[in-house]
Amino acid sequence: MAENQNFYYKKNRLKQLRAFQQVARSGSVTLAAEKLFLSQPSVSLQLQALERELGVTLFERLGSSMKLTPQGEVLYQIAQPLVEGIDQLEETFAAAFGHIDSGEINIGAGESTILYIMPEPVRRFTRAHPNVRLKMQNVTGRDGLRMLRADEIDFAVGSMLEGADDIQYEPVVTYDPMLITPMDHPLAGKEDVTLADISPYGLILPPRHLSTWRIVDYAFQQRGLSYNVTLEAGGWEVIKKYVELGMGISIVTDICLTGQEKVAKMPLNKYFPRRSYGIVQRRGKYISPQAQKFIEIMRDYYAERGGAGTDGVPEEDPISAGVLGPEGF
Repeated sequence: MAENQNFYYKKNRLKQLRAFQQVARSGSVTLAAEKLFLSQPSVSLQLQALERELGVTLFERLGSSMKLTPQGEVLYQIAQPLVEGIDQLEETFAAAFGHIDSGEINIGAGESTILYIMPEPVRRFTRAHPNVRLKMQNVTGRDGLRMLRADEIDFAVGSMLEGADDIQYEPVVTYDPMLITPMDHPLAGKEDVTLADISPYGLILPPRHLSTWRIVDYAFQQRGLSYNVTLEAGGWEVIKKYVELGMGISIVTDICLTGQEKVAKMPLNKYFPRRSYGIVQRRGKYISPQAQKFIEIMRDYYAERGGAGTDGVPEEDPISAGVLGPEGF
């Protein structure tokens, strides 16, 4: 009899773990039940059975919200790749024989990454695997990390300024800091532009809450120099256009410079670190064959162009408060 009961519980373990995962992600039995198309009592019973079998408490129940206990955190890290591996078994099996002709990839990235980093890897992937759906989520910093940790995206592409224990970052390409000015500006074409040279002129920068502003602020403060931001503008395309129109100068990462802009550009490597962009993943997350193939294509494409190299991430990044940039992902 005990053996039959053990078999019954093991047979239902996947349902229990799937319910556990959804509650952990959403923080709510009600929301988890909606996503699983189950009744709320059914999800609650599965959680209770799992806690009883493991002999631990997996959640702190705070009113209507649920928060993982330390034991729950450990189980989530163990269970997540197992459940996703089972759910993706058919696609993984097909991929083992080189067949990737279905499925979906969810990628988080900021606007600049989507505009300048992603186009060619996306083109190569869709050409090779036209039946795999790609979803690009335009997200920044903390929102991107939240989605990554909640498994709402498979991975992100962006620039990390500070690591996290549960996040894995692999740089694949680097870009240089540049000063851009109107073509007729006094600094246009000047060799060895210094921050003291820039200080008297009005800057156009992305909004204050983004990491570019913090990097600029740190560099000027470190040298005891003042600076003047005359305009905040969202997006590098807008900033470049306003510089072209003579409304100010800007400090950008040359990821956004295509060579078509009517601006003068001068390197600022002496004062600002190179910026790496790469793959951002949650440690321990199951990566589908489709996502693995996209990452492989992206690595190969940028390796052809020189890649990130050993200096992809500065050894001493001056920003301790940053998370992701220049616009989060």
